[in-house]
Amino acid sequence: MLSRNGEYQSLEITKAVLPVVSSQPEVENVLTEANVATLTKFYGRYQDFMEMPAPAVKVAEYLDAHALWFSRCAEPMKVQPLGENGYALVIGRFASFGYEVEPKIGLELLPPQEGIYRIRTIPVPNYQPPGYDVDYRAALQLIENVVDEAYTSDSQVTRVEWELDLVVELHFPRFIQRLPKSLIQSTGDRLLNQIVRQVSRRLTRKVQEDFHNFLGIPFPINSKKKR
Repeated sequence: MLSRNGEYQSLEITKAVLPVVSSQPEVENVLTEANVATLTKFYGRYQDFMEMPAPAVKVAEYLDAHALWFSRCAEPMKVQPLGENGYALVIGRFASFGYEVEPKIGLELLPPQEGIYRIRTIPVPNYQPPGYDVDYRAALQLIENVVDEAYTSDSQVTRVEWELDLVVELHFPRFIQRLPKSLIQSTGDRLLNQIVRQVSRRLTRKVQEDFHNFLGIPFPINSKKKR
């Protein structure tokens, strides 16, 4: 996974400044008009690809049937279907400074238009995010006849290239705002990169493995899936 500056990052997932209710009674952390300050925005643009050993039409057939594979490939994230093309995902639990959050977002996998698959955020019914807002916009396209050393020379390989624009807004309590702004910004940026990096790598491999099972062929150990 490429970060915004085009470099891979190795980050610990324990450094997050996120406003949720803490068990510490001495800290006032209820998000009310009295103690919520300004929004803090974090933004990331990411791109990557995965390679599938089949013609683009076969890969498109598989992607279109996401109801058959998405929930399974998204594990260990908790997934709940939302309508025909939507899913509610619980990303995982992240914590620091005595606080923790378990992000939950709704995503809609839109049908392709002119060969482009798009994913966008949608509301999760009866759910109000506790102190954060996420805007997720991804686009995927299929590039056919890619040559990859992991497959035989006569194999057709389709590259699924994707780009992601991700904006996260956090409603920090005033006591968090007392920390240096540079610390808040850098911590949030690191967490955002870590979540995308961790989830995209895991999801990519699981989708590739599932697609090989769909085709009834073995998954090559040295399959190239990253830039």
